[in-house]
Amino acid sequence: MYTIAYINQRFLSYLDLLKLCHMAITDTWLKANSGKARSTVEEKTDRDGLSCRISPKGKIVFQLRYRHDRKQCRVDIGAYPLTSLKQAREEALRLKTELEKGHDPRVVKKIDKVKNIEALSLGAIFDKWFASQCCKKKIGKEIRRSFEIYVLPKFGFMPADKLSADNWMSLLEGLTKTKPAIATRILVNTKQMLGWAVRRKLIEHNQLSDIEAKRDLNIVSIPKSRYLSHTEIALLMEALYGSRIAEKNKLFALLCLIYGCRNGELRVSKRSHFDLDKMLWTVPPENHKIGMSTGKPLIRPITGEIKVLIERCILLGGDSEYLFNNIGTNEPMGKNSPLPIPYGVMQWLRKNKGVEMEHWSIHDLRKTARTNFSTLTQPHIAEIMLGHKLPGQWQVYDQHLYLDEQAECLVKWVERLRGFGLLIVD
Repeated sequence: MYTIAYINQRFLSYLDLLKLCHMAITDTWLKANSGKARSTVEEKTDRDGLSCRISPKGKIVFQLRYRHDRKQCRVDIGAYPLTSLKQAREEALRLKTELEKGHDPRVVKKIDKVKNIEALSLGAIFDKWFASQCCKKKIGKEIRRSFEIYVLPKFGFMPADKLSADNWMSLLEGLTKTKPAIATRILVNTKQMLGWAVRRKLIEHNQLSDIEAKRDLNIVSIPKSRYLSHTEIALLMEALYGSRIAEKNKLFALLCLIYGCRNGELRVSKRSHFDLDKMLWTVPPENHKIGMSTGKPLIRPITGEIKVLIERCILLGGDSEYLFNNIGTNEPMGKNSPLPIPYGVMQWLRKNKGVEMEHWSIHDLRKTARTNFSTLTQPHIAEIMLGHKLPGQWQVYDQHLYLDEQAECLVKWVERLRGFGLLIVD
């Protein structure tokens, strides 16, 4: 016969066992039971419908128990330790939220699996975006190069949706320390790419939509104000005529200075764009910056002195259809070809005149021309000559080309350049 004391002791042990079975799962319990063999399958419950199933070999699998369509169901969440207790609880809450919306968690898990399998890598999305948005607009060599060097080797193989804002910020902050301009370019282009991908339903989120270069990366863009003074223009003329810089490069620099055009407009210009009978240079919409939005060409007059320079360029170009071509080819002058011209000028001045000229670029010739145009014509004429949009509704209602006014300014500008040493080839 069992005594009352023995029965009470056994009853309390049974209650303790029941209490233990209903205690929430802990990391300590998981570590103690993971991989520990047992005679039968066991189950331990947690909260919010979460439980874990322990196989005879000690494998622990988190599961969600729920009712759907009046039936008792369960779905596997993940195996311990690859899925942590915290992750299992978060996933259980997410699936219960879907259940509240009427979605069966089993179906939700299957859809998630398909999405993960079909998830596009960042590299694949970049290729799609670049082909859609950059190639058609004939832009993007610098964009592709920046991504190929700084982004794709690190993130290209990863699913784009798995990259967090912190992942991107770590990359951009590292670049900001040494290459702030490139960091800004990558930020701008990545925001555009991810926004495009969201609109195409290729990804769900644009993690960089709220990131700004100035606020979040402390990058402050200061507009460059470099232009050549009258003294420097005279030194430029002397160096161009005295140095061994290729004649075609000299002519390229002179035309950039005279017209104040973007050097890209001149690099890709074809001979057919220069009508020497009507004395007009036409820049097609695809060859100038605002042409993408206006769909209109830029029309610039050709004066007598400029015509002589253009004819010389044609003569030097041989059979090429381009005014400035790569030597021995029918391809337009490469993007980097004009870059050494300022260096050649400064080197010649240093060696032959003992003059240390402040650094300048081909683009600074554009600012030099515009600064001088201000003293030779009205502001709106100067802006038209540079290929800028007129402000506000002016650009909508005023469709006049102002060719006579542009020509008058160019004549005055070339005459001023003559005073600085410009020689027109006869």
